[in-house]
Amino acid sequence: MSNTQDFLVVPNPQDPRLTERVEGISHDGLRVETSVTVERPLTLFLNGREIVTMMTICDYPEYLAVGYLLNQNMLSETDEILGVEYDEDIETVVVRTATETNFEDKLKKKTLTSGCAQGTVFGDVMEKFEGAVLPSGSVIKTSWLYALTKQINTVPSLYLEAGAIHGCALYEEDRPLLYMEDVGRHNAVDKIAGYMYQHGITGDNKIFYTTGRLTSEMVIKTVQMGIPILVSRSGFTAWGVALARQVGLTLIGRAKGRRFIALAGEDRIVFDADMSQITDEPRRAGRKGAA
Repeated sequence: MSNTQDFLVVPNPQDPRLTERVEGISHDGLRVETSVTVERPLTLFLNGREIVTMMTICDYPEYLAVGYLLNQNMLSETDEILGVEYDEDIETVVVRTATETNFEDKLKKKTLTSGCAQGTVFGDVMEKFEGAVLPSGSVIKTSWLYALTKQINTVPSLYLEAGAIHGCALYEEDRPLLYMEDVGRHNAVDKIAGYMYQHGITGDNKIFYTTGRLTSEMVIKTVQMGIPILVSRSGFTAWGVALARQVGLTLIGRAKGRRFIALAGEDRIVFDADMSQITDEPRRAGRKGAA
């Protein structure tokens, strides 16, 4: 694996709209200038009806809009999208479908999730999740896993430029496909979901990577995309693990250097890596049970 030239889509840390230079004072009292991530409001409309206003870096608003609607079950795979229109001046994106979508009842069942910003999940999302069947026959080789985590740490990104952002990546076995970033991890996931939908990419043989925690929200969205393997350098929540085990999602967390731990779907892991060739990251003290 190499760097950004391997990905179909990546963030552009040189885009002047995505970061700003801000002056401040360092720990030693000196004047400094640093990059900060710019977040903007984006109001989403579905067929002329206002759905939600999201805070986002707004680099791929069309994919974000479609992915959000898909992951909220406001769009289905059978719905025909006639167009997605983004207006930067008024900070809106409109998704138009061949027939109107009835979402009023879903809004009544809205609950809050544990995303970094406000997110929503509807009761029928869980109904769809409980009936989900993930692709069979997919595996993740540890050689792919180590190469993936190494590549993600070196890809030019807004995180390296300014921080305060989450990243998500999609791989097909050992081949990188997409890398998205945003101020909320759910936004980065939705961008990938929207790209997959609009370009006809299925979840078969895919590996989803996130820098964020492995929460119930992350598990649900990964399963909705039909992806059988979810990886993070961060840790787990109990409900995230329980949901992953319920549907047979492979859930791998704390993936740093030589270490990782799998708490669901372990049967998909193929231990083929030459560990003498894998370098480690410094281990932080004080965490019990870390891999």
